[in-house]
Amino acid sequence: MANTNSNTTDEATRVRALPGFYNNLDGSLAHAWAMIGRGVADRRSAFHTPVVATVDETGAPSQRVMVLRAADGASRTLRLHTDLRSEKLVHIGEQPRVSLAFYDASAKLQLRLGAHARIHAQDGIADQAWLNSRPQSRLCYEQAVAPGAPVAAPLPELPADARVAFADDGRLNFAVLIMVVDTIEWLYLAIEGHRRARWVWKDERWQGTWLAP
Repeated sequence: MANTNSNTTDEATRVRALPGFYNNLDGSLAHAWAMIGRGVADRRSAFHTPVVATVDETGAPSQRVMVLRAADGASRTLRLHTDLRSEKLVHIGEQPRVSLAFYDASAKLQLRLGAHARIHAQDGIADQAWLNSRPQSRLCYEQAVAPGAPVAAPLPELPADARVAFADDGRLNFAVLIMVVDTIEWLYLAIEGHRRARWVWKDERWQGTWLAP
C-alpha cells in the first residue's frame, strides 16, 4: 500500500521559495538593474551581450549583438563601444531611438529596454573608454576597411600578440554609445506563474505597472 504521508512530504519539499521580487514591483525594477550590472561585471553572463536594434534609412529595424561595457542605474545609462564607421551610427544619427533585448535562460529573465543613444567619438568620454580598453580589443578598430563593406576575400587575421598593434591607429575609428534608458519591460518566467512589468521614466522618476505575462 502506498505511503500517502511520504508522498505528501515529497510534494511539500518540491515547493520552492519564490524570489523576493516575484510580487514586488519596486523589487522587480531593482532586479532588472542588478541583472544589467551583472552583465557588465561577468563576461560569462548572458546579459553581457544584448541585442541592440536601430532603425535604418528605410525605416526597417536593424539588429546586432553588442558587448555591454558599463551601466549606471542612477543615471539610467548604458555604455557600449563601436566602430565610428559602422552603419549603426548612420542610423542613430538619423534616429537616436534604440532598443535593447536581454535574455538569460538560466535566470529565466527577459528584459527589453527603450533608450536614446548619444555618439561620443573625439571627446573625453571616448578617450577614457579607449584607455580602459584591452589592447586586444583595440586591434579590432585598426582594420582599414569599414565594418560591413564588401571585400574580395576575408581580411588578414589579427595578430595573436596585442603588443604588435599599430601606434593606436584604431583610436580614430573608435566610438562610444551612451544609451539613456527611458523604458524597461521585465519578464520573469516561473512555473508558479510568469510575472511581467513595465516602467516608464516620467516626471523624474520610474513609473511602473504590472502587465499580463
